[in-house]
Amino acid sequence: MLQKLARLILKTCGWDAVGEVPPLDKAVFVAAPHTSNWDGIWLLVYKVALRVDIRFLAKHTLFWWPLGTLLKALGAMPLDRSVAHDTVNQLVETFAAEDHLFLALAPEGTRRWKPYWKTGFYQIAKSANVPIVLAFIDYKNKRLGVGITLPEGQTMEQDLKSIREFYAPFTAAVPKRRGPIAFPPEWECHE
Repeated sequence: MLQKLARLILKTCGWDAVGEVPPLDKAVFVAAPHTSNWDGIWLLVYKVALRVDIRFLAKHTLFWWPLGTLLKALGAMPLDRSVAHDTVNQLVETFAAEDHLFLALAPEGTRRWKPYWKTGFYQIAKSANVPIVLAFIDYKNKRLGVGITLPEGQTMEQDLKSIREFYAPFTAAVPKRRGPIAFPPEWECHE
């Protein structure tokens, strides 16, 4: 019932759901670009329409009743960004403990323009030894879905090049808020 409703919403609003979720047991899904609250809403509708069990992090302040109950049912995990937590290691441990886990993260980390992406998605994937799958939303062409899985064994620079090339054609909801796809220059990945 809910799946049919989600498909109807996408169709009625003119969105095309494209791509297929790869046959993996575990993966970190990059969800980009992220410049509007609508991004999360559309990706949730996509998740329900395709009946994909993807978990995601959401601000802990959203977990008030009844919204929190709904978010948890949709796969959300609360994240308190106001205090320093060992989020990367906790999520790596979560991957180790689960037989099946897809985790979607928006590496922009905010809907505002930023000069760099947050590196957590990359640290989690590399530390947990799970693939990175690129998911997208394209407002210009009203398409959203799953794209490529990054090839294993690439360097961080090769991965960033693949990510930049993949996301280049997609238009954000608010293009002026979309920052460059880059990691902070002082950050080093310990591959």
